Amino acid sequence: MNNNILSTKAMQLLHKGTVIPAHPLALNKHRKLDEKRQRALSRYYLDAGVGGLAVGVHTTQFEIRRPDVNLFKPVLELAKEEIDNYALKSNRPIVRIAGVIGNTNQALQEAQLAVDLGYDAVLLSLASLPDASNKELLNHCRAVSEVLPIIGFYMQTAVGGRYLDFDFWYEFAQIKNVVAIKMAPFNRYQTFDVARAVVESGCAEKIALYTGNDDNILVDLMTEFQIQSGGKVINKRIVGGLLGHWSVWAKEAVTLLEDIKKGVYANDSGKLLTMAAKITDSNAAFFDAANNFSGCIVGLHEVLRRQGLLEGTWTLNENDCLSSKQKAEIDRVYKAYPELNDDHFVTKNLEAWLQ
Repeated sequence: MNNNILSTKAMQLLHKGTVIPAHPLALNKHRKLDEKRQRALSRYYLDAGVGGLAVGVHTTQFEIRRPDVNLFKPVLELAKEEIDNYALKSNRPIVRIAGVIGNTNQALQEAQLAVDLGYDAVLLSLASLPDASNKELLNHCRAVSEVLPIIGFYMQTAVGGRYLDFDFWYEFAQIKNVVAIKMAPFNRYQTFDVARAVVESGCAEKIALYTGNDDNILVDLMTEFQIQSGGKVINKRIVGGLLGHWSVWAKEAVTLLEDIKKGVYANDSGKLLTMAAKITDSNAAFFDAANNFSGCIVGLHEVLRRQGLLEGTWTLNENDCLSSKQKAEIDRVYKAYPELNDDHFVTKNLEAWLQ
């Protein structure tokens, strides 16, 4: 068991706010792990300036845990090796996050593996417990938190998440080893539920809020919630993002968060909303919003394929493919918003990453 909270540097970075891509899975045409390109993806994100990587999460494909696939440990190991190598050279902290799913026994086993591999925290999905009561969910979360610090995950229902009410988040925030929450319900009401629950629970200081709302990234990052609690108004911000969308065009995602922190958008609401709409429109193409997100993983793969980071768009599910018109939509946003892509950065460094 590891009852310690995050290392000081990792905790400081998490609370300061950073870019954390959800790490994809690189497969070859036989749908087997492409280790060279898996490493190249990690190197791309790290050289782009991200502050953390989330591995074994939805974007990595939950199917990596299937006994016939057995890739959960290998992809965590590869990312950890690349982070260690990079951290040694750069002397800057990188937050290591492992996705954890399943019933309590499975979640505890996955969390223990993350401990053994040197990860800092787990992103805890509750999608595998669709019928559990709040009490059962909270007991599950407390058990995992005894192994490693946890990041809560409010996952949108369109891709397998479940509804989690204010009362759940109020109690969840009070679990000792909760360090952050990724809010990704793609729903403004439910996003505010989480923020209010964290503040009213008295835990606003210890829990960092991260957006996972890929449909509303910039507005989330510019939002300061003002919530009344205990007879006073408490301000709480979303400090960073843990996003599937940031698995592509990552260099520009880092620039975006830096610009926000510099106040680039603070006094120009027009500029802010225009940029927010561009990012959301791009995400609609990548995530296949027109088809209820059925192509959300292969859409990201298609962008990475175009850049040369992936060889193809293959996933572990042979039925996964770009939806009708999705390729044309990706073509459109590429042409419409050239300032959002990082193709030049990738082209310049791709050969080195593939070594």
